[in-house]
Amino acid sequence: MSIEERIRAIFAEAGVHGRLHVTDVDDGRAVGVGSGEQVVIASVFKILLVLEFARQAAAGQVDPAERVLVTAADRLGGWGTAGCADDVELSLRDCARFAMAVSDNTAADLLMRRIGSDTVQLLAAELGLERTRVVGGPRELLESMLADVGARDDAEFARIFPTLTEERVHGLRVLDPAHTTSSTAGEIARLLELIWRDEAGPPEACAAVRAFMAGQIFWTRLASGFDPGVRVAAKTGTLPSLHIEAGVAEYPDGRRYAMAVFARARRLHTRRLEVDLVMGRAARAAVEALRDG
Repeated sequence: MSIEERIRAIFAEAGVHGRLHVTDVDDGRAVGVGSGEQVVIASVFKILLVLEFARQAAAGQVDPAERVLVTAADRLGGWGTAGCADDVELSLRDCARFAMAVSDNTAADLLMRRIGSDTVQLLAAELGLERTRVVGGPRELLESMLADVGARDDAEFARIFPTLTEERVHGLRVLDPAHTTSSTAGEIARLLELIWRDEAGPPEACAAVRAFMAGQIFWTRLASGFDPGVRVAAKTGTLPSLHIEAGVAEYPDGRRYAMAVFARARRLHTRRLEVDLVMGRAARAAVEALRDG
């Protein structure tokens, strides 16, 4: 059985449709399963967002210590400042940190407003990511979901969503790569290669993104597949039925592997942890194949 067949079997056993691309950062050898298919990337786009912020900071275009006030009108719900009950003040640098560490949608939205929404798409084009398409930020994504189910706000969406059929949920625009921010597993892994090789911008900007990604608190996806001695820096993305993560595994011997895994559960009630863990198993299998030559 080839490594690609083994990875497909790992996904099939968990009842998910998976796409994967894993590349040796230093020699370019790769393993891919559906890595050229257009896929929804959800919050994984925040890697590009934070990279653009870090590049602008390195160029002196923005001050990382600039203060930002998060008010009730800014909150989008979720982790970090997005779920706070009261106003919060923090720096642009900490907006970037929260966007990466806990996937804070409000922090990411405010950061995107400050650096310019068009700059993220322009950055993707500059880096040669021709299949990467950025359609707004977290606010636009949320507004699309509310409109699709006829909800006026987060609370009404939370009431309506459990009543929707699976067919109606799978019809949401945020789950269609043709209508939302999307890319391919291959291009997302390529983005990580560039960052880890200091080729996505000034070295200090790339280093900042690597540090932010290393601070992510979630561990059940890619990191779950590796031994404690392997350092995994990553960024998650999550939507109904979609489990996504992109990151880099750094081994004690210095070898580095850029990984992008996209898993779509066939049924909405699939246990989330089971899907997360299979992503780590698939990534580990691909990395081991590369390490074994």
